[in-house]
Amino acid sequence: MLVKGYDDCPLVAGEPMVDRPGFWSNHLMAICGDESSAACPAPDSFGEDGADTDALSEILFDPERWPVLRIPAAEGPGAVVIYRNLVGDHGIDYLLTHPDRSYAHRITGWEGGFSGIGLTWSELVRVADNPSPAPAGVEDTAARLLLALPLLAGPEVPEEATARLSTALTSVGAPHDTAFDTAGHLLAHLTRRRRHDPTWGSPLSGS
Repeated sequence: MLVKGYDDCPLVAGEPMVDRPGFWSNHLMAICGDESSAACPAPDSFGEDGADTDALSEILFDPERWPVLRIPAAEGPGAVVIYRNLVGDHGIDYLLTHPDRSYAHRITGWEGGFSGIGLTWSELVRVADNPSPAPAGVEDTAARLLLALPLLAGPEVPEEATARLSTALTSVGAPHDTAFDTAGHLLAHLTRRRRHDPTWGSPLSGS
């Protein structure tokens, strides 16, 4: 895949990492940004421990290897997650892809916080539930939803969002007895952060 702006970057396939202990802690705890640890789920909320989280972070954030996780869709836009491990400018970039295009374009990123326009809950679910039949990227719908979750923008989500997210969390190893609370915490962080101008178009609309 041609990724504009990353031509000379050390991109590596990151999809196998979603099955490694410590991945979801690293990926989802970033949602809390720089808030206090008491306000953010701990690694055990994802069925992982701190040692696993620390060990995998050494791989995820290696400046010599930038993991790329693809979320291709059968119809309409998909997404790509890139761990931009540039020394002094680390972040996680999110890009949109389309089956009819040979390139992806950046729509948002995390640099200790969220910047960009993001997706609504319904758009997020559409990306998660529409995997490409081609054997490339992440195909599991639960993992797809969790990978793209930091893209969620907007002050409101439907009532069923917490249950759907809880099911996805347990699917990747989160404890059943705490998954619903963990899902609620993540959604609360996402829905109360600063939002984009409501007059802006959705990135899925081509705006």
